[in-house]
Amino acid sequence: MRTADFDFTLPSELIAQTPTAARDDSRLMVMHRADHRLAHRSFREVPDLLRAGDVLVLNNSRVLRARLRGLKPTTGGEVELLLVEETARNEWWTLLRPGKRVRPGTEIHLRTNTGAPSAIRAVILAKNPEGHCQVRFTGTPQILDELDSLGEIPLPPYIERAAGAADDARYQTVYAQADGSVAAPTAGLHFTPELLDQVRARGVQVHFVTLHVGLGTFAPVKAENIADHPMHEERFELPAATADAINAAKREGQRVIAVGTTTVRVLESAAQLPGCESQLTALQGRTRIFIYPPYRFRVIDGLLTNFHLPQSTLLMLVSAFAAPGELRGREFILAAYAEAVRERYRFFSYGDATLII
Repeated sequence: MRTADFDFTLPSELIAQTPTAARDDSRLMVMHRADHRLAHRSFREVPDLLRAGDVLVLNNSRVLRARLRGLKPTTGGEVELLLVEETARNEWWTLLRPGKRVRPGTEIHLRTNTGAPSAIRAVILAKNPEGHCQVRFTGTPQILDELDSLGEIPLPPYIERAAGAADDARYQTVYAQADGSVAAPTAGLHFTPELLDQVRARGVQVHFVTLHVGLGTFAPVKAENIADHPMHEERFELPAATADAINAAKREGQRVIAVGTTTVRVLESAAQLPGCESQLTALQGRTRIFIYPPYRFRVIDGLLTNFHLPQSTLLMLVSAFAAPGELRGREFILAAYAEAVRERYRFFSYGDATLII
């Protein structure tokens, strides 16, 4: 299939720049795969759409305060560093802006998130072909311990404003635990503790996986043929309790509902490993799984997710899930998105949600 097959027109005013007043104030479009029926609901109605015996799986990765700012002492030029992946203690791959002229050996003096000078330095060690810079931090035993005073929440590029104090809480799920993401697993942003309690009260099991979201989630598909796109790699963990709950649900004919495409990537990656085709086991690993039509899903029976960017790998994933093992899911998803535009749904990270069942 071609990348252009997954394009759609989205008015810029529908790209949500701020969250709703309350997490569960968002709207919910329910997409029924069997008959291509659409229903317009509120996210607060999610418990009504689940049933006893379902297993709801969420990604508990926590977003790092990964955007750092500093100065080059030789020129006084301002530099922004975005932490991408830790390679060793105090050594990270980062995205620098501006970074084209930065050379190995360059030292950057970091500032606090209030603009004050700090004693922490970042020294450029190397650059890779993608333009990322490997840096070593000095002046602290552990840079991760300094992010509360140095860093900012890294909002997505389509949110055209600086991060504010409210984003510290709202661009983070209420169940986030494991530090490591540079972007939120946004499907889970709609949940409140009270709503999760209502879900459990319906007899639904709630379990977690961890996938640390990287910058690749925003990477455009540049290849004309989607099969030629090099998929980004992300770290994940599937706990034993989650694997056991899913295995039991499958044996008993119950549904597994994934919250977010990141959760899908964990579960479907695990199911592809030798020996896990019929039963999942606890594991940690890295995945480059790229799901696009036609793809036959091994684990999930429902998907709760947000609206995704045109021509993105995430839009391709939901198109695959709309008609597993077939190509026609793309048409259903694009028709649903056109309906969402007409109904003025809010799109992307701080936008509204969809439930595909």
